[in-house]
Amino acid sequence: MSTNVDTNGTTVAQRIAQALPRLTRSHRQVADFVLEHPLQVATLPIDELAAAVGVSVATANRFARALDFDGYATFRAELVRGFESLVAPVERLRGNLEHPTTVAEVFATALDESRRNIEATRQSLDYAACEAAVQRIGKARSVYIAGFGASAWLAGLLQHGLDGSCNDVRMLSSVSGVTHAARTLMHAGPQDLFIGLTFPRYLTDTVALAQIAKGQGCAVLALTDRPSSPLAPLADVVLYCQTETSYRPNCETSVLALIEALTSAVALRAPRAVQSAGRILQAVRPWLHGAQGLPRAEASSSTQVAGAAPAGARNKKKKASR
Repeated sequence: MSTNVDTNGTTVAQRIAQALPRLTRSHRQVADFVLEHPLQVATLPIDELAAAVGVSVATANRFARALDFDGYATFRAELVRGFESLVAPVERLRGNLEHPTTVAEVFATALDESRRNIEATRQSLDYAACEAAVQRIGKARSVYIAGFGASAWLAGLLQHGLDGSCNDVRMLSSVSGVTHAARTLMHAGPQDLFIGLTFPRYLTDTVALAQIAKGQGCAVLALTDRPSSPLAPLADVVLYCQTETSYRPNCETSVLALIEALTSAVALRAPRAVQSAGRILQAVRPWLHGAQGLPRAEASSSTQVAGAAPAGARNKKKKASR
């Protein structure tokens, strides 16, 4: 992302500009580093900033005071403004590292966080939005899915879950890059649906593609964490998921649970759901361990139309009627 100081950390940049004529040579070194790397500095304690610039801790602290801050802590707090969602995972991890714990405790905490996030997501669900999401997916001619960074893996699982219930599901996050995804969306229209997944730290690629899809008249479904997400205002339907965690930027377990709930509901509403499941079984049968020797009729018995008796049962009926 851009670290343009005119939009991020503006107050600090203005103070540096005003103080520049009276700054010492070493203070100017610190100032140059801050202006060039505002996001990085927002995550650094004073000793790490001093080491990165090549000055003493005392010099770094005097630099903050030269900008009329009470000290380095106040300076860094001002710089963090606007970067809160980006630096929060770093700060949480730093806090955890300052309080060492055992591997067993980390396992227990992480699993408990996943459980809490799933429960918080369940309790906050808007079921009218869930119904609308399922209906839009079911009616869509084509479904376009976009998620980048860590969300790319989740987007892939969403595609996998919808593939058996929808006629045309397209993954926009691929090795071809976001420009190819934008070209693909040029074929989208009012009959189609765009699904975007983004969580802190929000990636602009997903937001940009949602804007393109909306411009094409495409309906937009967002899977994100809160109304302040940049994807939420672009969406016709939003499903929110709590993703708070101590050790990583996001808890992906709760997002996966929401995806599984959504794809399960879509599958339940899909026309000829049992027949579709049977066709998928037949397609993957050669790769299923232990299924290679099964007769095709046996493997496909679950796909028979309701009320139609198997051949063996029909023969028995004929014998009984003679």
